[in-house]
Amino acid sequence: MTDPNTQATTLPARAGLGLKPEHYDTILADRPDIGFFEVHAENYMGAGGPPHRFLEAIAELYPLSLHGVGLSIGAARGLDPAHLKRLRGLIDRYRPQSFSEHLAWSTHDTGFLNDLLPLPYTAETLARVVDHVDETQQALGRQLLLENPSTYVLFADSTIDEVDFLGEIAGRTGCGLLLDVNNVMVSAVNHGLDPTAYIDRFPIERVGEIHLAGYDETTDDCGDRLLIDAHGTAVKNDVIALYAHTLARSGPLPTLIEWDNDVPAFATLHAEALRADAMLAAEALRRNRTRAA
Repeated sequence: MTDPNTQATTLPARAGLGLKPEHYDTILADRPDIGFFEVHAENYMGAGGPPHRFLEAIAELYPLSLHGVGLSIGAARGLDPAHLKRLRGLIDRYRPQSFSEHLAWSTHDTGFLNDLLPLPYTAETLARVVDHVDETQQALGRQLLLENPSTYVLFADSTIDEVDFLGEIAGRTGCGLLLDVNNVMVSAVNHGLDPTAYIDRFPIERVGEIHLAGYDETTDDCGDRLLIDAHGTAVKNDVIALYAHTLARSGPLPTLIEWDNDVPAFATLHAEALRADAMLAAEALRRNRTRAA
């Protein structure tokens, strides 16, 4: 088990952006004021080529966060040793300030599913995820942050609340948590829950990074609101309000703006980061004034 007191991330408590190939040249030419950049690990598992040349140059200028989407940490089968080896190679090569993965599964038998699928929250599933988190941290030689999911269904056989489930994993393994505020909003609306109550119960002391993103909205067969974790628009106002509530609990934390689909011009992404940076600075100022009072 990783020491739970080990720092899960050394990213600055600022806003970061997902690194997109269409923005490589702009970033290297303009060197914008960004707290950090995050990349999906699976996009850089080749041995070389232009993606690595650009990433190496950008990693010289900015802190780097590595975000996995293919580990399938909740799968019933064992983790893929070859995938863990590739992840370890990336971490050794780039020394990112943070590494994170999803509480989800995407593999079955010998197949890989192009989605992050939810888990039933049971004692059996908890034991399996704990084993997989321990195995991952041992293989990578570092602590990981585990991300809360966005969900569209609830399992009838779940016996553990999601917040308790995540807290138990962190407590047993010493991993950190990645709090995706957009995922909280998506899941809460889809299941008729209170997103603020979720945040208030979340083990905030375990959080090493926050994610923000935009969602899409439609209606289900009953005409109720259905939110989709789409990552293709600016962060919605209700998510921003929930983020402000989160910061009031957590204090300033590294915050990623996720915009993975219909990627806009860099200036649009930068404006989203500046909005989050202003909120982080305001929370830091509020806390300083409270301590000085």
